[in-house]
Amino acid sequence: MKQVSILTLLTRGLETTLRDNNPWWRGERMFGVPETRRWAFDNVINGLKKGPTPVTVLRGPRQIGKTTLLNQVINQLLDEGVPPECIFRVQFDELPELMRLSQPILDLTQWYSETILKTSLNKAAWTGKKVYIFLDEVQNLTDWAPQLKHLVDLQPVRVVVTGSSALRIEAGRDSLAGRITTLEMGPLLLREIATLRELGEIPPYLPANGTGPLREKAFWIGLRAHGEKHKVLRDEAFAAFSERGAYPIAHAKKDLPWEAIADLLNETVIRRAIQHDLRMGPKGQKRDEHLLEEVFRLACRYIGQSPAQAFYLAELQRVMHANLGWTRVLTYLKFLDGTLLIRLIEPLELRLKKRRGASKLCLCDHALRAAWLQEMVPLTPEGLSELPHLADLAGRIAESASGYFFRSIINLDVAHFPERNDEPEVDFVLTVGEQRIPIEIKYRRRINYQDTLGLRSFIEKAHYNAPFGILVTMLDENATDDPRIVSIPLSSLLLLR
Repeated sequence: MKQVSILTLLTRGLETTLRDNNPWWRGERMFGVPETRRWAFDNVINGLKKGPTPVTVLRGPRQIGKTTLLNQVINQLLDEGVPPECIFRVQFDELPELMRLSQPILDLTQWYSETILKTSLNKAAWTGKKVYIFLDEVQNLTDWAPQLKHLVDLQPVRVVVTGSSALRIEAGRDSLAGRITTLEMGPLLLREIATLRELGEIPPYLPANGTGPLREKAFWIGLRAHGEKHKVLRDEAFAAFSERGAYPIAHAKKDLPWEAIADLLNETVIRRAIQHDLRMGPKGQKRDEHLLEEVFRLACRYIGQSPAQAFYLAELQRVMHANLGWTRVLTYLKFLDGTLLIRLIEPLELRLKKRRGASKLCLCDHALRAAWLQEMVPLTPEGLSELPHLADLAGRIAESASGYFFRSIINLDVAHFPERNDEPEVDFVLTVGEQRIPIEIKYRRRINYQDTLGLRSFIEKAHYNAPFGILVTMLDENATDDPRIVSIPLSSLLLLR
């Protein structure tokens, strides 16, 4: 039977789209690529050139700059003299024609090899041509991971993959074991807000080579000093973060009124995730969009908290006038966690203490809450002085921001410690190797002895292996005289990365 060339399978429209997505093939560049680069830029380009794995996976919520970063990396490669025909980029978001192809990644790579490179990928490598492939929002394809495994196992190429679904990206990790390096890029870091707003530059404090330094108390004391050293710039960036959150569009378009930014976030981030990314389940089964919206609304309302099952069910049944089961609600919570819009921080599980607790709700950016609920809550000490009735809610938002921030550090185990018998709760527990670091968020002006009870109780139990704890506060002043506890303002904590 005669083999059908991939050239006959591509429609003219699809081929035109592919060529438009790769303007460097005709001597052009992508228009309007920002000059400001996010922290992941160096990691991605270093992974492409000399990383230990052939595939770099960059995941994160929608609209946090993944596609922009890919275009910046491509421009850098072109600037360094990489031949244009050696770069192939495919945007998988909303290309229904790709569904006609039985194996889109392999089929499109074959088309690229035959039509653009005009030689096999293997032969190109033998002649000194290194091929770079960029697959944007690849999670929209079924079986993307086995196709990618087949490609990198047989062809000498380097690949960058982006995705806004942690569930679908994680589902591909097993078949790609040993072949991928994962980076998670959330909303802007505090120092990136300073750069984007042209306030100045603040260097990161945590080295790029792992989480080991977190085990040292001296590291956290140094982080506090790092924040104090950059206090003026830190406070300016934190004020901007308080006012507008950390989505790039909110700061790149700083002259736009908040109402316009809120509309953009609702439409391009929240509704996009609910109506597009989560609307279809397995075998084409439609999910309940109204329920997804209400579950997300609850996550916004009870940000930084751990609502019980009965509470979720009572609230949702009241709003939706329907008899809902916990399994379905939990499934929808996990869907939202999969979009990386929220993070469900699980309770710490210890030997002999297997009782399950509720997950803590951490939102990727408090600006989403402000946009969805139309409720602004300041985080700066000055803003809260004018609106003291919002102090408790600001504390919950600070707790959420801290939890999501820690959770976005790859390979860092983050849990919360619910109250157990005679042991008070602890907001978060980081596990680094065999050591645990308890973290308590007390986002207020005055801290008393009672506020550190959870930290002290956790530290004093030898089997938790926690030689010190961290108290996250509002102000720079040292909030405790206990030598085992390091107090750090939230604004300095966010300079960790």
